[in-house]
Amino acid sequence: MDISSSPFETDGIVSFFVNVLCVLLMYGSAYLANTGAMLFGKWIPDKTGMPVIVIDGGKNYSDGNRILGDGKSWNGLIGGGIVSGILFTLAHNLWNNNGTEVPFIDPIIYADSSDWFWIFEGEIGSSLAAFTMGFILGFSCMIGDMCGSFVKRRRGLKREGDESSEAPLLDTVPFAIAIFIAAFVLFDGQVITHPDLIEEIIFLLIVTPIIHRAFNIFGYKVGLKEVPY
Repeated sequence: MDISSSPFETDGIVSFFVNVLCVLLMYGSAYLANTGAMLFGKWIPDKTGMPVIVIDGGKNYSDGNRILGDGKSWNGLIGGGIVSGILFTLAHNLWNNNGTEVPFIDPIIYADSSDWFWIFEGEIGSSLAAFTMGFILGFSCMIGDMCGSFVKRRRGLKREGDESSEAPLLDTVPFAIAIFIAAFVLFDGQVITHPDLIEEIIFLLIVTPIIHRAFNIFGYKVGLKEVPY
């Protein structure tokens, strides 16, 4: 599909928030990588006895604090990407017949077999393309989250047992920035990076701390987290 034929209205406050909802629906799968990390890094190991492999191997940095901490595991890193990929694929399969019906737009509506992340032909090819895009964005989310944790540890903010330290901006902004950087670097020309959505993406980045807190409260309520942050 020609990206120059924009499906997005750009006039008026109502159009703006409809587009914000569209951006949230398209990037929500990547945001939920954090929930996937909780599932694979804590909930599933607690229920099954699966070993948790900590990324920093329990080692300290030169300042005497842990490099990342026990909360960052290979289980969560990979699991977050997998959950994001699954949700991205689900969104694609739910909305791939919607055309340009905002806000429920197929996140790979502009993609085809000529794109680098389109691995196979046919229906399975489109689903795998959606999964690949979702996995990469979710994986990027977790990398950004680890960067935030690295900075937190350098500031002396650390976990106390199962209870993590609270730093609203470092817990949110790095992973959101990582998602959008990955999107614009790796998926330029796709609907998720459409030029008509730049203002809405910036808005979503600004309100990410609020969204993140809401998801964490949910995780706390259902027993995935020990604290609501």
